[in-house]
Parts: sequence; structure tokens; C-alpha cells
Amino acid sequence: MPRIGPPQGDEPDESSEPPFKRLSAEEARRFRQQHPSLSPWRVVAWQLGVALVLALGGWLLSGRRSVGWSVGYGALAVVVPAAMFARGLTSRLSSMSAGAAAFGFFLWEAVKVALTVAMLFAAPRLLPGLSWPAMLVGLVVTMQVYLAALAWRPKR
Repeated sequence: MPRIGPPQGDEPDESSEPPFKRLSAEEARRFRQQHPSLSPWRVVAWQLGVALVLALGGWLLSGRRSVGWSVGYGALAVVVPAAMFARGLTSRLSSMSAGAAAFGFFLWEAVKVALTVAMLFAAPRLLPGLSWPAMLVGLVVTMQVYLAALAWRPKR
């Protein structure tokens, strides 16, 4: 049962943490220089490039155009929703306040997931001769661009 009241004995005291310090304009500028942000549009551009390479590679390696289309469609099921997500996050409305930014993040993430699922459900109707394994390869490899972007983000 949780105890109510001031800390006793060896319990950590919240006042032992250092107080929050606001950064000056100069300190904030230096922090931003040392920790540059990663543009969501750069990630989308990398995903699009990977999608094109994967689709072409799938077609050339298999010799079947339908495999290239399947790989490309799987990759686009990541790229198109990611572009919508990036557009939503970089809109003026999402940058109005911290609350609006948090709400916008969750809203656009839900839109991204729903659009990805809808594109996957539509795939058999849109692509004659769909290769599910090829489409899943395109989907999974393109999703890994998020991790690669975090690993290779710009450093100063």
C-alpha cells in the first residue's frame, strides 16, 4: 500500500533532485547546435529512395515485373503514410502549443497506421499477381529507414 506523507528514512526525497533551470537564449542556441534535429522530410526522402532501389532490385533479381511492383507497393505503404505524418507534424497548427503538438503527434500517428493498414488490405485488388513475400520485404526494409535515420542523424 502506498504511503502518504513526507519521505521517511531511506526513501528518496523529490527535493534532492536538482532544480529545473531555464536556458538562456545563448545556451538554447548552443544546445540546438550540439543536438541538431532530424527533419521528418529527410527521413521520408530516404524512404522513397530505398523504395525505388528495392522495387528495381526486386524486378531485376526475380526477372518478374510483378515482384518489383509488389516490393514497391510494400515500400509505398510505408512512405505515403510517413509523408502524411510528416506533413501533419510540420503544419502550423501542430506548432501552436505543446498540447497541440502532442495531440497532433498522436492524431497523425493514428492516421499513419490506419492508412498503412488500408493500403495493405487494398493491395490484392490493386496489384494483379501480387507477391506477398516481396511486398512484406518492401514494407519491412523501408520501415528500417527510421532506425537508420536515428543512427545516422547529423551530429555537430
